[in-house]
Amino acid sequence: MDELLCQFLDFLKVERSLAENTQISYRTDLQRYIQYLKHQRLDVPDQIQTSNIVNYINLLNDLGLANTSIARNISAIRMFHRFLIGENLCSHDPTEIIALPKLSQKLPSVLNVSDIELLMQQPDLSDIKGIRDRALLEFLYATGVRISELLSIKQSELFFDQGFVSVFGKGSKERLVPIGEQAIYYVTEYQRTSRPILARRGLDRDVLFLNWHGRPLTRMGGWKLLRKYVELAGISAHVSPHTLRHSFATHLLEGGADLRAVQEMLGHADISTTQIYTHLDREYLKEVHRTYHPREKYGEKRQ
Repeated sequence: MDELLCQFLDFLKVERSLAENTQISYRTDLQRYIQYLKHQRLDVPDQIQTSNIVNYINLLNDLGLANTSIARNISAIRMFHRFLIGENLCSHDPTEIIALPKLSQKLPSVLNVSDIELLMQQPDLSDIKGIRDRALLEFLYATGVRISELLSIKQSELFFDQGFVSVFGKGSKERLVPIGEQAIYYVTEYQRTSRPILARRGLDRDVLFLNWHGRPLTRMGGWKLLRKYVELAGISAHVSPHTLRHSFATHLLEGGADLRAVQEMLGHADISTTQIYTHLDREYLKEVHRTYHPREKYGEKRQ
């Protein structure tokens, strides 16, 4: 079974091009699953029955795993068994009638526009790091990108003349995302004034946002940076980088933006309906962003 798992993980990496974090999660979940099968003396795929998987899921539930984690485990196990069938390594699918647990829908936290404005005012623009931090916050909220996407963006992927940035999202899928004039202004200022100083050691690899040592800013560094300014702004709500992503989407939709356009900008496509969204014209996306994004719609007097 261990060898079959290795083959499946290679399949995920090469054929499916899943994000690295997803691959790690699947590997961890399936290693635990196979360990359970070994304890049950189930050594070949055709021995595994639906009842075995149900018992395993019940065990995970007894261990206190959240429904979201159990659902992910089931998805990993289901994909593994379908891979075995596709490779003619198993004659039946024991996961066929197993349903995912019902997940309680958690509404994402969202900042209101006034809190966003307050947050943006906190970085000290007379300071090298303050200029960088303002540019980073503006970029996050202007584009709605994930923190992992933001921290990997390179200067060569900025197309400010056209009002877009190139983003590599989950599964290494590339998308072009509109970016407004406010964010362009502060990012350009950062590139002109602060970044050359931060990049003095030549360790940046063209990555846009750098730490004090001239290396690409880490995820933890991004979290600490945001937490600092949330506290300075006196915002009591729990705020993460994903909060700015949710706020970006919510504020656009509340302003009247088209749902499909916002989904295109976010790079969202539910795994069961990947083909549901039609490709939208880039100029249309940019116009939606310019018309409905609060910091573009109402403008701002820059410091």
